Amino acid sequence: MTSREPAPAVDGLAEAVGPRIERHFEALLEARGYRADAAQRTAIARLGQWLEAFLAGRKGWLRRPPAGLYLWGGVGRGKSFVMDAFFAAAPLAAKRRVHFHAFLQELQGRMAAFAGQPDPLALAARALAEETRLLCFDEFHVHDIGDAILLGRLLKVLVEEGVGLACTSNYHPDGLCPNPLYRERFKPAIGLIEKRFEVFNLDAGEDYRQRQGELEAWGSYCWPQSGFPEGWVEARLGVGDTAQRDLELAVNQHPLRVRVAGDDSAWLEFDELCRRPHSSADFLWLCRRFQRLAITGVPCLGEEAIDVQQRFVNLVDIAYDAGNRLLLASEASPDELCRGKPHMDFSRTRSRLQQLRPLQPDQWN
Repeated sequence: MTSREPAPAVDGLAEAVGPRIERHFEALLEARGYRADAAQRTAIARLGQWLEAFLAGRKGWLRRPPAGLYLWGGVGRGKSFVMDAFFAAAPLAAKRRVHFHAFLQELQGRMAAFAGQPDPLALAARALAEETRLLCFDEFHVHDIGDAILLGRLLKVLVEEGVGLACTSNYHPDGLCPNPLYRERFKPAIGLIEKRFEVFNLDAGEDYRQRQGELEAWGSYCWPQSGFPEGWVEARLGVGDTAQRDLELAVNQHPLRVRVAGDDSAWLEFDELCRRPHSSADFLWLCRRFQRLAITGVPCLGEEAIDVQQRFVNLVDIAYDAGNRLLLASEASPDELCRGKPHMDFSRTRSRLQQLRPLQPDQWN
């Protein structure tokens, strides 16, 4: 199918797209009491300029605008904040902001609707393109062969269909798929990003998550676990006498063992979640079903097998993106968690764990 030219989507807009987005960024900074560094300001300006050119489309013999903008850098560089401002100010209705794991599950569901037809992935991607002119993709990363195949082909179809893509990632495009076992399958997608996207590195800025006093705690990190009194997890979760204990839930047609479940809270063991073959779809179900999660028995992750580490990384990503309240308990301190040989994505996980409020037994009351 030939690509369709982007049509103007902001008829009657009094303010140009780029300045509108920069103005909203400044207003968001002021409202939250933040300050931006030069790299963030350059990134928001690039996003605004790209979107303005993309919505205008190709004119005459002029070169077509980039299909998207790929913003990458280490953890804590402000990528999500920049994306917040850009997405909120983008002046079109057919826009979506998606997170990696939830979007892949949605894509698989869309493909199932076209089962039995030729190329369900292309059909699902084209259906998505009919609904979406701008797709903002947070935390873009590829560490699974299934993800590599799906994302690679999806990007190609979306670009062909004229969907604008804004992506944030911890990785340069060439580092997206480091596993040599299936890197060859993803190389065409890397080439597509490098050829058709504007790639911008945000690493010139400050790590904002290292500022003391500015972290927004989304839960607690409790250690050493053995020092806490009996019943402390249930007390922390606020579950009552009606809570169910030692139950087995059916999740995606296989069992998930839960120590305690209340109306919106659940307590599970690390062994159950990460040493058993649970998928990201299971974690998505868990985080949608329970707003508050307690996970006990978390080991030093660098000493675990790579599949165990990957499940923990995925679980933290999904809980963080979903806005869950998380309680983690371990014998190890936060700094000890990553000793040994941690997973390649653990820098992002470590950053998110640093936003958990530390709690030790002598602080318990």
